Amino acid sequence: MTACQTTPSLAGSVTETFQGRQVEAFTQVRPNSKAVVVFENGAKETINKWDKVLSEVSQDSTVFAYNRPGYGKSDKTNSPRDGQTIVAELHQMLQHRNLKPPYILVGHSMGGLYMQLFAKTYPDEVQGIVMVDALYPKIIKKPEDFPWLTRVGKSLFLNSTLQSEIDQIHTTGEQVLALPSIDSKPMIRLINVPKSATAIAVDFGVVNDDPQTISFARNLYPNAKLVIADSDHAIQTANPELVVAAIREMQKVTPTIAPPHRSE
Repeated sequence: MTACQTTPSLAGSVTETFQGRQVEAFTQVRPNSKAVVVFENGAKETINKWDKVLSEVSQDSTVFAYNRPGYGKSDKTNSPRDGQTIVAELHQMLQHRNLKPPYILVGHSMGGLYMQLFAKTYPDEVQGIVMVDALYPKIIKKPEDFPWLTRVGKSLFLNSTLQSEIDQIHTTGEQVLALPSIDSKPMIRLINVPKSATAIAVDFGVVNDDPQTISFARNLYPNAKLVIADSDHAIQTANPELVVAAIREMQKVTPTIAPPHRSE
């Protein structure tokens, strides 16, 4: 879990200067593509985890995937690691690269939480959303409510970037809930429900798993299409065809004309 800096690079990714720091990203522009497919990684994960999905989707679609600060070859940053900051940075990067909306947002795990916030912050720029075993508001406890051993382990075994992101998960969820609903936006929720008898859930005491919270998360986007996968948490590596199929479905949605970028 401390290996954010040592993971192999995705073939075709480049490291460029953005706002005075280095950012590792993969961009493929297809002039005939009607939407930009934007990927957001989960915690401790880098863009190489999307390789099987990107190799398929980038053949005929404009795509953008990147490593957040402190991951892969992307420099660390002193800016806060709450969702609003991360979403604003992503939006600025898309503008910087002249990747104009509409966007199809694809987020895995914690990246799915960020993509919910992106869609709520810039709703007129979003064509569709694909949640890949995503994290939802209220599921993760406040960091001060983590078990003592978990807090100690976090400080000992996780790098500073990941610690900061984890400490802001609850706050990011509150940011998501504070904004208007996006249930009118096309959304596919890929949810991992493994059938193996040996599958063991591990949450280190950080998950709110009471019935009320679980019910809230399940019903947060009632119009979303649910796809249940017998996979593992990283559906994009275990069953990439499911992610590709969901993206293809979002590409069939009639895009809306987005207004000019709002200033950050």
